[in-house]
Amino acid sequence: MAIIIVVVFVLGYLAIALEHQLKINKAASALMIGTLCWALYITNAQQLLPPSSIPEWFSTEAHEEHIENVSQHFVADNQHLHLTGEIASILFFLMGAMTIVELVDAHEGFALITKRIRTRKKSSLLWTVGLLTFFLSAVLDNLTTTIVMVSLLRKLVSDRDDRLRFVGLVVIAANAGGAWTVIGDVTTTMLWIKHKIGTTEVMSELFLGSLVCLLVPLIGMSRMMTGDLKDIEQKAQNGIEKSIKPWQQWLFLILGLLGLLSVPVFKAVTHLPPYMGMMLALGVLWVVSEFVSHTMDEATRSSTGVLAVLRKVDMSSILFFLGILLAVGALGATGMLRSAAEWLDATLFNRDIVALAIGLVSAVVDNVPLVAAGIEMYEMPINDDFWMLLAYCAGTGGSCLIIGSAAGVAAMGLEHIDFVWYMRRIAPWAFLGYLAGAVVFIVQRSLF
Repeated sequence: MAIIIVVVFVLGYLAIALEHQLKINKAASALMIGTLCWALYITNAQQLLPPSSIPEWFSTEAHEEHIENVSQHFVADNQHLHLTGEIASILFFLMGAMTIVELVDAHEGFALITKRIRTRKKSSLLWTVGLLTFFLSAVLDNLTTTIVMVSLLRKLVSDRDDRLRFVGLVVIAANAGGAWTVIGDVTTTMLWIKHKIGTTEVMSELFLGSLVCLLVPLIGMSRMMTGDLKDIEQKAQNGIEKSIKPWQQWLFLILGLLGLLSVPVFKAVTHLPPYMGMMLALGVLWVVSEFVSHTMDEATRSSTGVLAVLRKVDMSSILFFLGILLAVGALGATGMLRSAAEWLDATLFNRDIVALAIGLVSAVVDNVPLVAAGIEMYEMPINDDFWMLLAYCAGTGGSCLIIGSAAGVAAMGLEHIDFVWYMRRIAPWAFLGYLAGAVVFIVQRSLF
């Protein structure tokens, strides 16, 4: 039966990878394999459940003398309930963050940042866009930052070939920027929520490597981008007039950024799960939006309210995370991921190489299930070097292919970027940056 579970998982993964060819949304495939894997596992728990898989939360002193009498089905059911609670905390966190970002965007808060870019030189704009994307992604997330920056580049760069090069760098910068904070990338968020990395520790240890991951392709690509942009002033000023006032834009931009930045602080002070802090931040913005809406006309109010914003939240991504985390959790419950970890350790002899390999594989396979699998496979203490390197590799390795990250997929859809074009023009720079950043992390770890 374990083999059948693996077959279901692999077939579902192929369906996810071939989403565009099959014309089946990856969320549907993920939900199917998640529920099927658990159904197969639960109905065959007697044969599949390894003795060592009884979780620590169940093995308390009060129950220790009764563990041998617990039925395998009861343990399997409790494994599922425990996993469901962990997944729910991740999904609530993502839903809150997405809603806050959409609320800021609905009030044109991000326009305050983008409209201040006035440079005409291609290389200067490349540096401006790259560094802005890097730091904005660290505060928000790589997906949202990519969408904002692609929208900006459409207003600034008229030549399509030039714009695609800018967008390619945006993908690299967004993934590099998201890797060094706990709210910048979903995989780093997962490691943080699972108590594998700390808030300040990941920033201090991964910032330099992530910055180098951007600087290497940025320096190389800027040498190839010569000359001035055409019609930049006209493009920048041709925005659509809306009835949102400047003070409303500033209010929601500041509150949105403060709300996102307050989540790690809330967790450190209260020791509550991170999604609680995110829900508090969302609640504050929601209340403020209700008061501010009375100062707007009816048309603007109907498009900027929280209920309207909630319709824009990408629920298919939320359901995809649910399905894939359930599927990986089923593999972990059977003990197969632990066996895979032992095989990797015996084969590669070095966990740095394991982390680097996971990062490169994430360019082909979605990094969310890879990190989820890594969390299940290894048991190292919080802030272990492996978890730090895994956060970097999983966050930045996806840049090596356009389909390897949420930022890349978003850019591909918005600008219709060709897979082969990206592999020829952008992927080599992304790969060099990925390796350079990893080397910097390893050297920094050795020295300090």
